[in-house]
Amino acid sequence: MKTLSISTENYIATVTINNPPVNVLTIDLINEINAYVLSLKDNRDVKVVVFKSLHEQFFLAHLDLNVINGTQGGQAASIEFNHMIANIKAMKQLSVAVVDGVARGGGNEFVMACDLAYGTENSAFAQPEVHVNIPTGGQGAVQFARRLGKGKALQALLLGNDFTAQQAEALNIITQFVPSAEIEAFLTQILAVISGLEVRDIVMYKEIIHRSIIDEEAGAELELRYFLERAKEQKTQAIISAFLKHGGQTEREAKDIQGIFVDTAAELSK
Repeated sequence: MKTLSISTENYIATVTINNPPVNVLTIDLINEINAYVLSLKDNRDVKVVVFKSLHEQFFLAHLDLNVINGTQGGQAASIEFNHMIANIKAMKQLSVAVVDGVARGGGNEFVMACDLAYGTENSAFAQPEVHVNIPTGGQGAVQFARRLGKGKALQALLLGNDFTAQQAEALNIITQFVPSAEIEAFLTQILAVISGLEVRDIVMYKEIIHRSIIDEEAGAELELRYFLERAKEQKTQAIISAFLKHGGQTEREAKDIQGIFVDTAAELSK
């Protein structure tokens, strides 16, 4: 791959984007992202995919303006970009965007397609497409409507102005603001927990959340179905037995539930 560098360790794949000069979403970059994401479909050795940028100022600039035209090639490239957004959203693995630079237009749509997104004081988020006479093309308006609500989404899309990471967190564009100096330690801590889970755990909660956003009752039904199925598993019964043995449902839970989980894990690993 020419625009992506990929490394995998402890079930976590780190995908570093490098498409000079400013990380524009060209058709080559789109194709490489699509190829990698689709290659993970049946992969159980990768549980988390972290997307980062090598550029000091840009996470992803936007869709290549040279493909926004009425030509057959331009239209095809724009459709592939839309497919890329859909493919990221459909991943079984947990997708994480770590944004330490600008993410506008297609770049911001990429960020919102990921399951989790973290921004630093160096980041900016926007959907400024209206100023080049087009709407958003990668579900930007759809996501703004769902996350911001009608009034705030309409204002943001008509103005096309930048949001800081703190503003983006408040508007649910990203998951959380994390200072640049703390981002690596923060990621190490949370991903160590998540990478210890099974891929099916990630898929389970993705499905429940997705269904619940569309239809609360359908989400509740799916949640109960998963609960009843998991309750019958031998793994569940073994964990509960060890949890109770090490102080579950006693006063220890009040102050040291994490300690009980640690002891439970140690018991099961024997």
